[in-house]
Amino acid sequence: MKTDRVTILTTKEFKRFLGEEAKREGVSVAELIRSRCAQKPTPDEALLAELTVKLRRSLREAKTSLRVGLKEARATTALLRSNRENTRSAATEKRS
Repeated sequence: MKTDRVTILTTKEFKRFLGEEAKREGVSVAELIRSRCAQKPTPDEALLAELTVKLRRSLREAKTSLRVGLKEARATTALLRSNRENTRSAATEKRS
């Protein structure tokens, strides 16, 4: 079996966690990582991943829609304020 080395940088806490998990399972850290990474997702995990992708897409669309709506609301508010000021100015001029 050919092997390749993979080196990762991590925090001391995560390295300690990996060591504790490996010890608990009675394997080396390398075997722990290989076994966990090689696991295929269960049907529930696959469904959850699919739903997560859809949720993220929906959130992006909702945020975009909200930004557009807020922009339109601000523009409408500015127009209403401008019209109100114009009406007040016109009323003041008539009185004078």
